[in-house]
Amino acid sequence: MVSNSRWIVSMIWLCLLFLSPLIGNAQPGINDFYSATREVHRWYFSFSDLILVIGAIAGILGGLRVFTNWQSGKHHHIDAQVMGWFFSCLFLTLIGVFLRALYGIS
Repeated sequence: MVSNSRWIVSMIWLCLLFLSPLIGNAQPGINDFYSATREVHRWYFSFSDLILVIGAIAGILGGLRVFTNWQSGKHHHIDAQVMGWFFSCLFLTLIGVFLRALYGIS
């Protein structure tokens, strides 16, 4: 009885071995991934410029907010606000570098 179940298991593995190339070629997401990668390559520089513009606007607004708080005498959270706005602009700048490295754009 043991040899019969071992034979059935080996036949199942054999069928899976021969059918695996057919299953591997039928992946629907591979072509979509390559298409998305081509789109990212095409639109990357426009998005990176947009991110830098958003970072510049956020930096200007943050600077104005800190200046207004400084002039109105609210000094107790100025350091935290300056660090928050600085690191948000730094994050927007570094995310462009990260995406460039992720998609291999030179």
